[in-house]
Amino acid sequence: MLVGVCDFPGTYAFPPHGYGGIERWLWATALGARAAGADVHLLGPAWRDDLQPDWERHPVRLEDLDTRSTALKELQDSRYDLLVVGHEYPSLPAWREAADLLGSDIATFQHSPLFRHSDDAFDGLNRRLYCYSQQMVDRYRAHEPIQELAVHAGLGELEPESARGDGLVWVGRVDAQKSPHIAIRAAQLLGRRIRVVGPVFDREYADRHQRLFSADHIEWAGELGGSAKTHAFRDAETFVYTYSRDYVEAGAAVFGESLRAGTPIAALAWSHGTCVEAALCEQTGSQTVLDPSVDDETAAQSLAEAIEKASELPHQGVQEVGLNRFDARRHFEALAETS
Repeated sequence: MLVGVCDFPGTYAFPPHGYGGIERWLWATALGARAAGADVHLLGPAWRDDLQPDWERHPVRLEDLDTRSTALKELQDSRYDLLVVGHEYPSLPAWREAADLLGSDIATFQHSPLFRHSDDAFDGLNRRLYCYSQQMVDRYRAHEPIQELAVHAGLGELEPESARGDGLVWVGRVDAQKSPHIAIRAAQLLGRRIRVVGPVFDREYADRHQRLFSADHIEWAGELGGSAKTHAFRDAETFVYTYSRDYVEAGAAVFGESLRAGTPIAALAWSHGTCVEAALCEQTGSQTVLDPSVDDETAAQSLAEAIEKASELPHQGVQEVGLNRFDARRHFEALAETS
């Protein structure tokens, strides 16, 4: 099988150095395809120049090619079985026109809860849309989505052997949508230290919670990548996951990252059918599902109880489940199943 993994215009490298969503999924899919024995071509100019030299690259984007160009003819001659692409592309006319000429299957994962697709973007067979949670499947039901857990990876992020770490960790972008202030308050209620890993996206939000964010029990690590990121998960006793009441999580990378490192998860959710529910089980974490009308203090208290439950789980068992559930090869084989 020949697989083309396509990059897209964006602010992140491929694979990304730390934070990133679609980019990390694309890289994990490329790794999974190789592990499954497929030949993989990296399509697009943004792939990092420090990848191993045995990756075959074609530094072109389909949407930039004239349908009569020599470059597109060369891609046609390659006879791709499957193109893996960010969710925006199947609804982009210029990309679809070129992709249709290649005659390959198309698979993408929905990484945004707001993007609107064209009516003919997917057919559920040769052009397939995958969604993480029942909540996301319901939002995109008109496009015949397939429910599947996403796997994400960055360069050099091989998980070390699990170990029971110390303290709590929260990983993500620091903004109102991700609501780390609730995790920080829950840690404070428990008298636990918490490490916050990720870039500050919303300075106004950070300033609004400045008093809590400047508390002594917090370590601000900034954005981490590679082995530093995997160790941030592994070195914690529990990973704490939060998001805001009005935010829909399309498919958080952090679930797989934490479980593959062997770190159990304590999660806050505001409804049923979310990514939290899809990713976790009794062997891997504890979640609290609250009515959105409750205040932040009540949410922090409930999350603190979930942290205490999750902290009792054995890290080795968590890692065994995580490595199986969020395996790049298994994920790719699911994407390619009908190709």
